[in-house]
Amino acid sequence: MFWFKPQLRSLSAFVFHHAVFLLLIRSCAGLSQVIVPMQPIVVTIGDDIILPCHLEPATDAVAMTCEWSRSDLNPRFVHVWHEREELVINQHPSYKGRTSLSTNKLKLGDISLKLSGVKLSDNGTYKCFIPELRTESTIKLVVGLASSPVINLAGNDRDTGAVVLECESKGWYPEPEVLWLDSEGNLLSAGPTETVRGPDDLYTVSSRVTVEKRHSNSFTCRVQQNNINQTREAHIHVEDDFFNICSSSALHITIGLLVVAVVITAAVCVIWKWRHSFSDFLCKDIKRHYKDENEQGGEHLVAKRRKKVRLQKEIKCWIEQLQEQLEEDKKLSRELEKKMRSVDAEVTEKMGDKTKNKADGYLKLKTILTDVKHKLEDQQMGHEKLLMDAKKALEMIEEGFDIKEGGEKEPSEVNSLRE
Repeated sequence: MFWFKPQLRSLSAFVFHHAVFLLLIRSCAGLSQVIVPMQPIVVTIGDDIILPCHLEPATDAVAMTCEWSRSDLNPRFVHVWHEREELVINQHPSYKGRTSLSTNKLKLGDISLKLSGVKLSDNGTYKCFIPELRTESTIKLVVGLASSPVINLAGNDRDTGAVVLECESKGWYPEPEVLWLDSEGNLLSAGPTETVRGPDDLYTVSSRVTVEKRHSNSFTCRVQQNNINQTREAHIHVEDDFFNICSSSALHITIGLLVVAVVITAAVCVIWKWRHSFSDFLCKDIKRHYKDENEQGGEHLVAKRRKKVRLQKEIKCWIEQLQEQLEEDKKLSRELEKKMRSVDAEVTEKMGDKTKNKADGYLKLKTILTDVKHKLEDQQMGHEKLLMDAKKALEMIEEGFDIKEGGEKEPSEVNSLRE
C-alpha cells in the first residue's frame, strides 16, 4: 500500500498536466484571428468602398474594441469602435463623417470598414486590430483616377507630308503610360511621354507620334494604369487631304478651323436647348403667374412678389449667359476673319506654285472657311434672338406683373415669345 501511493500521486500529476495541456491547446485553437484579403483593394476617387476584415472563427465583436488605423497618419486612427459605440475623439480629421461599421455585421464577426467618398489621400495601408484578442492584419487600399484622352493634330512634316498627332489625358492617379496603335492594333513608335504632376497630385500625360499616310489612316491613343486596372482610349481618323498639305501655316489654320467647328456644333446644341427651355419657361411660369394674379387677388401679395423676384433672377441669369455667349461669338468671328485673310494670301501665292497639291489644299481650306463663317453667323443670330426674347420677358415681368384688381387676360407678348 505504501509503495502504491507515490505511484498514484505521480499518475495523478501526469493526468493533471496532460489535461491542462489539452485545455490550453483547445483554448488557443478557439481564439479568433483577424482575416483580410491578400490582394490590394482598388477604388476610384469619389466612390464608396468596403475594406474587408472579419474574425475567424466568427465571434460576436459588438462588445469588443475594434481599431482601424494607418501608421503614416497622426493621429493614426481611422475608425474606432469601443464599448458598443463609435469613438471619434482621436479620429483623424480627414476621415470624419466618412467611416462606419455595421452593428449587425459586428454580431457575426464582420468588422469590415465602409469608407465613403474616397479621396486621393486615402491611398495607403490600413490595420484592422482587435486589442482583446491581440490579433491584427493589414490591407492595402489603392486609390486611382482615370480620364479619357484627347487627340489633336499638332503639325506635319514639311518635306514628307507626315502628320504629327498629340494625345493628352488629364487627371490620372497613379501615373499611367501612353501607347499609340494603328488600325490593326500594332504599336507605333512614339516620342517620350511627357508627365506633369499637379498640385492636386494628379498626373497629366501627353505624347506625340508622327504618322504617314496608310490604308485606313485610323489611329488610337491608349492610356492605361495596370495597378488600378484602368484603360482609356481615343481614336482619330486623319483625312487624306491632311497628308497633302505640306505647309505648317496651312495645317495651323486647319486645326483652328476644327476647333471653331467643334465650338459651333456645341453652341448649336446649346441654342436648341436654350430655345426649348426658354419657351417652356415662358409658356408655364409666366402664364401661371398671370393666372395666379387674376384668380387669387391681393390675399397672396407677398407670395406673388417673391415669385416675381424669382422670375426676374432667372431671366437675368439667362441674359448674362447669352451675353457671354455673344462675346464668345464675336471673338470667334474676329479669329475667323484673320484666318480668312491669311488663307486669301496663301491661295494667291500658291496659285502660281508648281506643286498642284499645295494650291488644291489651300482652296479646300478656303471652302471650309466660308462654310464655317456662315455657320458662325447663323449661330450669332440665334443668340441675338434669344437675348432679345429674354430682355422682352424681363420687361414684361417688371412692368406688366404689377398686382391689379379684377381679371386681366394673358398678354399677347407671351405667345409671341414662344415662336
